[in-house]
Amino acid sequence: MSSRRLLTVATVLTELAGAELARALRARRRCEAGGHDDQAAAQAVRLALERLGPFYVKTGQMLSTRPDIVSPATMAELAKLHDHVSAAPFSIFEPVLAAELGPGWERRFDRIDHARPLGSASLAQAYGVVLPGGERAVLKIQRPDIRSLVLDDMAMMRKAARLVAKGFPDFNAVIDVESMLNVIFDAMEAELDFTIEAANMRRARALVEEFEYLDVPEVIWATPKVLVQSLAPGRSIREVDRDSLPEKQRVGIGRDLLAFMYRGYFVDRFFHADPHPGNILVAPGEKAHLIDWGMVGRVDRRMSMTMMTVLLSLAHNDGPGLARAWVELGKATPWADIAGFAGDMAILVPKIATASLEDLDFGVTLTSVLKYSTRRGIQTSPVVSLLGKSFANIEGSVRYLAPELALTEVFEEELRDILIRLAAESVSEIQAARTALDLMIGNTLAPEQLRGLMRDVANRDFTVRVGSLRARGARPGRAGSKRLLAAALTAGGLLWWSRHRSAPSRGL
Repeated sequence: MSSRRLLTVATVLTELAGAELARALRARRRCEAGGHDDQAAAQAVRLALERLGPFYVKTGQMLSTRPDIVSPATMAELAKLHDHVSAAPFSIFEPVLAAELGPGWERRFDRIDHARPLGSASLAQAYGVVLPGGERAVLKIQRPDIRSLVLDDMAMMRKAARLVAKGFPDFNAVIDVESMLNVIFDAMEAELDFTIEAANMRRARALVEEFEYLDVPEVIWATPKVLVQSLAPGRSIREVDRDSLPEKQRVGIGRDLLAFMYRGYFVDRFFHADPHPGNILVAPGEKAHLIDWGMVGRVDRRMSMTMMTVLLSLAHNDGPGLARAWVELGKATPWADIAGFAGDMAILVPKIATASLEDLDFGVTLTSVLKYSTRRGIQTSPVVSLLGKSFANIEGSVRYLAPELALTEVFEEELRDILIRLAAESVSEIQAARTALDLMIGNTLAPEQLRGLMRDVANRDFTVRVGSLRARGARPGRAGSKRLLAAALTAGGLLWWSRHRSAPSRGL
């Protein structure tokens, strides 16, 4: 890390600490009940993180979903964190274009709207352009030297995390600071290399094809520091007049956004990590466009299935079931109070099981479970913070368009398709057949069996190998038929279970 950057960070943090101390002393002199002004302190933290740049902004955004680490006032303030800065002159970016595209880079564009950038952030700046042939597009240019700055910040924070782990082992046992930072590092990787962001966009564009109301801009070309993409129509969900959209389109966009994110979490295991209202553009008669694929999340099979169990427990008003699934997401410390956590969830879950977006801040509620689990000595996977951030953002975006939608109802509508897709991926040959038969005869252990099946699928204990028979030109014999039957029974059993479980739960 450069000494200049270290001095900058130290100066900002020292100023923040000094201002906090001054506020505390003033409050003490005034003998104010409840101490100093929490709101002013929280605002000072937000402003300091914005001054320090993109890595600290992302860290603050993650902390805005961690009530187990920061106060409610700080959470609310950090949720306002944005990565918008004053626009820089185009001349600053010209050397980047020349280095990436060569001396004749100007010939790649008929016109660049230098005067009014479409957006300005600490990592990059975007401009409207016209390409040869007349097509309008968006040009995104990385700021000079920003990559080295972010990498320096990451290195410094890793050292700080290791010091925390050594100095406060009990704290680190419940909140693994270094692992949480690594999640941010991985999610930011594409923001430092536009060819990775372009690959993310191409993948998302393929995944969104089956949705009637959604689209992703097309990548025209990309280099590590320059990206050109098609121009998405419309305005931010936050800015659009809801009444200007037909109800069918408005609700359709809302449902498709939620369904797309659910599939990203549980099937594709690849999702937009920052779907805030500014990254979703809508217009009457147009599909909603999801933009800015620089920050994405990825989860493994086991975590996605366990998170699905968490939402199933919410949908079916099952607090103890949610507690069991949540513990599986991480690990219990030797002093964990799991029974107490189950009691916490038994109180919390009934309040949120059937609420609509008009009545519930679902994403924040989901991540607030962290507060209870940490208090009870249960370490939760740091990926949950990224999932919580993504979920809270998509919830806030959908709320602008279709606040009457109930998230758990949309989830249950998608559940059958999700389960069938998971069954098709891979199944345990013996366990799957037994579980499917138990499910179809109404075995009372069905929910636990499903969890066992999910663990088998996650661990890939067995797989169906029908393709290997075909590769040798052989016909599927009796063994192959049994494998196919096991897979079919599993898919049918999972479908039956989802129907069987959803029917009575609506009356809870």
